[in-house]
Amino acid sequence: MITMMWWGYSGMSGWGYALMGVSTVLFWGLLAAVIVLATRYVSRGVRTGASAPTPEELLAQRFARGEIGSEDYYAGLEVLRARHDHPIGR
Repeated sequence: MITMMWWGYSGMSGWGYALMGVSTVLFWGLLAAVIVLATRYVSRGVRTGASAPTPEELLAQRFARGEIGSEDYYAGLEVLRARHDHPIGR
C-alpha cells in the first residue's frame, strides 16, 4: 500500500474557506468605510470652522432675511466702503 502525504492541507472544509473569504471582505469593507467617514468628518469640521463673516456679508444677510430695506442696505454698504481701513474703500 502506498501512503500519500498531504503537505499543506490545513484540515479546513469548504465552509471554513467560505467563512474566511466573507470575513476578509467584511474586514476590508469596514476599514474602507471607517476611512471614508473619518475623512468626511474631518473635512466637515474644517469647512464649518471658517472665519467670521465680514461686515458686508452680515449686511447682505440681514438684507436677504428682510430685516433691513434696500435703502438701509445701500446706505450701510456705502458707509462700510468709505472706511479708510477697508481694502475696497482705499
